[in-house]
Order: sequence, then structure tokens, then C-alpha cells
Amino acid sequence: MYSLTDRKDRLEQAAEPENLAQETIINNLAPQEAQRLSRVRNIGIAAHIDSGKTTVTERVLYYTGRIKSIHEVRGKDAVGAKMDSMDLEREKGITIQSAATYCDWIKKEKGREEKYHINLIDTPGHIDFTIEVERALRVLDGACMILCAVSGVQSQTITVDRQMKRYNVPRISFVNKMDRAGANPFKAVDQITHKLRLPAAAMQVPIGVEDEFKGVVDLVNMKAIYSEGLKGETVRVSNEIPSDVRPLAEEKRRRLIETLADVDDEIAEIFLDERTPTVEQIKAAVRRATISLKFTPVFMGSALADKSVQPMLDAVCDYLPNPAEVENLALDRRRQEAPVKLVSYNSLPFVGLAFKLEESNFGQLTYIRVYQGSLKKGANIFNARTSKRVKVPRIVRMHSNEMEDTTEIGAGEICAVFGIECASGDTFTDGTLGYSMTSMFVPEPVISLSIKPKDNNQLPNFSKAMARFQREDPTFRVHVDIESQETIISGMGELHLDIYVERMRREYNVACAIGQPQVAWRETITEKVNFDHTLKKQTGGAGDFARVVGWIEPTGALDENQFENQVTGGAISEKFIFACDKGFQMSCQKGPLVGHKVLGAKMVINDGATHMTDSSEMAFKTATQQAFRKAFSGGRAQVLEPIMKTTITAPNEFQGNIVGLLNKSNATISDTEIGPEDFTLYADCSLNSMFGFSTQLRAATQGKGEFGMEFSHYSPTTGQLQYVIFHFLVG
Repeated sequence: MYSLTDRKDRLEQAAEPENLAQETIINNLAPQEAQRLSRVRNIGIAAHIDSGKTTVTERVLYYTGRIKSIHEVRGKDAVGAKMDSMDLEREKGITIQSAATYCDWIKKEKGREEKYHINLIDTPGHIDFTIEVERALRVLDGACMILCAVSGVQSQTITVDRQMKRYNVPRISFVNKMDRAGANPFKAVDQITHKLRLPAAAMQVPIGVEDEFKGVVDLVNMKAIYSEGLKGETVRVSNEIPSDVRPLAEEKRRRLIETLADVDDEIAEIFLDERTPTVEQIKAAVRRATISLKFTPVFMGSALADKSVQPMLDAVCDYLPNPAEVENLALDRRRQEAPVKLVSYNSLPFVGLAFKLEESNFGQLTYIRVYQGSLKKGANIFNARTSKRVKVPRIVRMHSNEMEDTTEIGAGEICAVFGIECASGDTFTDGTLGYSMTSMFVPEPVISLSIKPKDNNQLPNFSKAMARFQREDPTFRVHVDIESQETIISGMGELHLDIYVERMRREYNVACAIGQPQVAWRETITEKVNFDHTLKKQTGGAGDFARVVGWIEPTGALDENQFENQVTGGAISEKFIFACDKGFQMSCQKGPLVGHKVLGAKMVINDGATHMTDSSEMAFKTATQQAFRKAFSGGRAQVLEPIMKTTITAPNEFQGNIVGLLNKSNATISDTEIGPEDFTLYADCSLNSMFGFSTQLRAATQGKGEFGMEFSHYSPTTGQLQYVIFHFLVG
């Protein structure tokens, strides 16, 4: 254990991150702590949809002894994969929520068996659930990027690569599905280098391909590795490489050393001296280059055929960093949010980040990554955002939807706690530090739907579900439209929102009616119209009398409405003029055409008449509203629609498809920027034509296109749409 002085010194050094090298942190670790951290790996499994992430995770759990039998993602036994714990996941055969687990892998090193502790998060592949990948990568130290041996780098692989680069996550790559027809792992290696712009080299070559796939050759040790037994649980290592594979293995080993020479100084020196590096030198160089984000080693196998998953687990231990080797920064709010380095020592004050929330039978489950210090059951921790102190009643380690209680979690570990009210992205400390960690990047929603429960008796459950889903998922947004009074839900795609509607039905027993949200139309006039309107009502006692004379005209700009008083000689007193103004403003809130706001209208009152007893403020307000309605319909009124400033980014090969899409939507393209690989297009599009655009864009760009929208201005709708609005929406 460190003394109090040592602790103070460490914190002072951490306050100047540029002067505290990660190497210094590792060298100053207590021997016991260094031993513990060197055997910890926090990794995520990420890839394009249907690349086999959950299947790989299932094999990892089986080979590490966490589960006793293997079940497939869409298995005939109706059990489903361990990490797909939701019924919806098992039915659809996709991962919807990232699931955390932990396991111990026994690795043979220099004749000894070493136990590695692996915290693992299986993430979804579908782009609609991209926030699940985002928050997993925010807290992980390394990742395994899985590619299909046939398809190679796909659209979501590019998104995952961008997310890994955003959080500086080192990765190893695993080319899965080597037993499929058309499998070519070297195409995937080339695509990683050229499409993802990350130097890559094969660490293995296959022994047989497609249905002849038997195992791999380890290019570092130049040994053949076979997976044998009923479920590939027996790994046989042979010094004899099949003669038909040896030439390829030797060529790819040379390529590996050449690629390493480009990214690592030590290997470059050996390569220039025309020497051959040793096994230890190659391994050390791969580890250095991987951790410094200059290189990704590529492994290969087939999870479904139970082949070559164990060597990938060895690679996780060999080449991905332990928690002490990764630089993590926080902001010190007591020093104007100056950056400060987090040091993964158990003896230092606690700092952790809540990165994911889930509702369970026991209350809110909060996933926490411990960056510094340790988290103990019963401890009081401090929420940096709310400035509230909370007690930790229960700490668990997660194994998909199962949990195992524990009393303490050390620095560099991941756990979950119960009984803590917080939001996703909150920082927790022990109260002695003013640290706060930056939260994860949350993409803006791209699609919206109106939603309401079919039965009004279900409103309490409906509200509960909405509140819970918003807490759990930062990309799921809910608001009530002020004009239409509709509840609008927004998300990352149609599947994303469909899943939440289905979860509401299953988990809260609330059946919902959904539809496109109403567009916020506006109304205006295009011609000047005179009016002379008298309100005269006599009912027994005092009646109502008000006469207003003037005109309505367009202001020339589709912005605020204007009221002008040109009355002379006191024909209408000042207090009644104020009532006329109020009547005009109320009329503009709900226009005569489609009941939406009026823009760009000016009302001028220049004459009128009053009655000694029957005139009142209410009478003049009502008279103005009636005069406005009558005059408005005679001024060639128009319906306006919102125009959105839209930005679309996609690879250059899809430019023609996107221009065609926008032409169909009657969009106006204002600018185009063409880069070496991607282009960005700026256009003004009507909001009404943008419903369903995210789905059309994905179809037109193989899922590689992205777009964003923000409101620009209002513009008259087309004549055809005016007709539809009048005859169908109104009449």
C-alpha cells in the first residue's frame, strides 16, 4: 500500500498529464497491483450486422468455462445465445442491447498457465442501435473488430472503425466465417488497410478454405493450430505446416514483418539490417503498434464451425492493453476544468463513470467503469453532476442478464450497482476530488413518429415506459408538439422505434397507435384586402357593439405579424385599440385555412365606431377576429411548409443515387463538396418529403450515407400539395 505522502504525490503528478507518462504510471505500480492489472482485459466485440459477434462471444464463454453448452443466435432449440437475453433479440436474431459479462482465460506462457480476467461487452451491429456501441467503446480499453470472410469491410464496419478512432480504442481484427463459400481473408486485410486507413497484416493463414477449412498457421511461431473435439474445445499445435500451405505462410510472414517495419522503429532497424526478428521481438512490436493505434493484427477462424477462436483469445491477452496502459483523462472542476490524468491505482481516491442504465426487477441497474481507486459495497460516493452523495447498497458482476454479488471492485474493472439514481454519462467520485469525465458522443435522431396509447386507461404505464426508455437510451427522445398536441418519439431509425413500440406492448402491456407526425404548416396571405366589419348583438340588457375598418396585407417577409393603429380623431379609444391588437394576435395563433399559425400578415385599423353602453374590450376583440377571418380568405391565402437545411455525406460512388433521390423530393441543392473518397451535399428540402428519407438513403448508399437536418425557413407548398391539404386535411 502507498503512504499518504505517496498518494498526494501521485495526485499532484496527475494534475499535469503532459508531464506524467503512462510508462511512469506502470513503473510505479505496487508489485501486487501490477500483477493484478497485467492480467485484466476490458474488451468489446463490434462489427457490421450479421458478422457473427454474438456467435463469437458464445464460443468465448464456452471455451472459458462460463457456460456449459453452446446455443445459436437463432437456434432450433429455442434457447438462443447467452448474450441475447431479451425475447425480442432471440426472435429477430439480432442484438439490440449491449450485454456485459466476464470470464477467465487460462493461457499457456513459457510452459506455465497464466489466468487472465476478461470483461467483455457484446455490442449490436445494426446502425439503429449505434449508441450501444458508442457507450461500450467509451469505457473499454480494447476491442475485437469482427469481419465477414466473404464481405470484408462493410458499411457498419466503417462506422464502428470511426467510433473506435473517436475513443482511441486499440483493436485486433478477427475474420470470421472462414468456412463459407467465397471466403477470402486477405481481401479483408487489404480493405482494412485501404478503406479504414489502418495498416493491417495477417497473423495467421488458413489451412484449407470454405468447407475444407481445418485450422490456421500461426505466422509468428510458424506452427499449425487445429481445433479438434466435438465443439473445437481441444487445441492441437503442430510444428508440421502442410506443404501446400507453407509457401503462402512464408510469404505472409514476410509481409507481416514489412508492415511492422513501417509502423515500429525497432523492427524497421532489424529489417534495414536485413536480419530476421525473433518471435519475442515480433510479438513486442505487434503489441506496441496495436496499443499506439498504428496497426491491427488480423486473425481468422469460424465461430459457427468452432474453429480457431482460442488463438484469438490468446491474442486479446498478448496484444490488447491492460487498464494501466491506457491513458484516461478527466476534467478538474476546481481548476477551471483543467485536464487531469486518471491513474489506475486502488489506493487513490475513487473515480468511476456510469456508462449504461437498465431497468431490472430490483430497480435501476447502473453499469460503472472504475478508472481510479476502488468501489466498495456500502461506500458513500458523490455524483459530480448533481452534487449529491449516494450510498452503494449492492455491487454485482454481470453475466448477460444474470448477476453475481461482490463486495469490492478494483481500478480498471467494470461492474454494475443497484439503488443509485443517476443519468447515463454521470461521473462518480469519493467526494475528495472535483473530477468530472467527458460523456460519450450522442448522435442526433434522424426519424420521428407520433405515438399514443390505444386505450387512455394505459396512460400511466405509457408515461412510465417513456421515462424509462429515455433514461436508458440517450438517442431515444420524446416531446409533445405544442401545435398538434401529439406525442412525438424520435430515434436512429425505423427499427429502433419499432423495437421500443414492441417493448412497450410486451413489458408494459400498452398497445400503441403510431403514425407520421403532423407537419407544422403555416399560413399567409399574398394580397391586400380591405375590411369594414360591424359586430352588433342585442340581448335583453347591455349588448355588444364594435365596428372596425382597415385592411390586411402581406408584410413581404415570412416572419412576425404586425398590427398598426392609424385611427385618428378618437373614433376608437386607446383601450379598445389594445383589444383589437389582442384579437389580431389570437387570430394569428390559429389561422382560418388549416388551423396553424399565420406568418407575414399585417393588420391596419384606420377607422371604426363605438357605442356608449354596448362597446367593450371583448366586443372589439371579437369583431377584429371576425374581420380577420373574413378578409384572410379573400387575400389569396397560402399554406407554407417548413424547409429543412439538409447535409448529406456519402462515398463518391453514390453521388448520382443521392441527387436522384433529392430530385424526386423537389429539393434544391445549394452546394456540393467533393473529397478524395466522400462527398458532402447541402440542400433545402421540405420536411414533408423527408419522412422515410433515412430508409431511402440507406438503400441508395448500401447503408454508408449519413444525413442531418435543421430548420431553415418557411416556403409556400406546391399547388398539388395545397389542393391535398385543403381537400383532405381540412375538408
